[in-house]
Amino acid sequence: MDMLKGEQIAAADLTDWRKLAQGLHARYLIDDFGTGARFVVAVGEAGDALGHHPRVSIGTGYVDLELVSDDAIYRDGEGTEHVVEWVTQNDVDLARRITSIAADHGLAADPASVSEIELGLDTARSATIAPVWAALLTGNTESQGRGSPSDEIRDTTGRVPNLWFGDAEEHETPRQRFHLEVCVAPEAAEERIAMALAAGGIVVDDSDAPALTVIADHDGNTGVVCVDVSAAARNS
Repeated sequence: MDMLKGEQIAAADLTDWRKLAQGLHARYLIDDFGTGARFVVAVGEAGDALGHHPRVSIGTGYVDLELVSDDAIYRDGEGTEHVVEWVTQNDVDLARRITSIAADHGLAADPASVSEIELGLDTARSATIAPVWAALLTGNTESQGRGSPSDEIRDTTGRVPNLWFGDAEEHETPRQRFHLEVCVAPEAAEERIAMALAAGGIVVDDSDAPALTVIADHDGNTGVVCVDVSAAARNS
């Protein structure tokens, strides 16, 4: 099934969900574990009916869900098809069903609280170093390039953050190569940045804001606050 573009996701108007990194994310608030468990059972039954299921995490006061398809079709500029991890119509359909189930269970969504962490590593030799990171992070060489046409490292179980490689030229002077990508809901970005600045951080690059805002700490280490602007037109 074809991957959906940002504007298609935005047009779906999924009020409880936010597009972060590759998938759709939602958080529902619960009073106790039993309430969350009953909700997850109902979600599982809906997933069984559609042949598609979310990734689920239950914690104190919340149930987190992520919807992403591992067989989405991406066509590059030359028309070559790649199988990638991304949002498809299956995810949109199940997201709508889950929203309805949550309403039936009396659960409120908290979309501003969803977030996703990814690792970024700037290198001129991603193909050379990626096998090392695949082994270190996941213990599985097949995680290199899984769900991506690049050398990106993705663990099938979601135990560790994705690691993607940014293009960089070879250089002798030591500098930061690793940084964190903090994907947040559009309505949460301004407050997240403000909190980082209040703590002593500084904005070093906001030329691509609100999609990307680079924050540095006191030692100059950088992290990026990321917002999927293209998928947020109707729910920001």
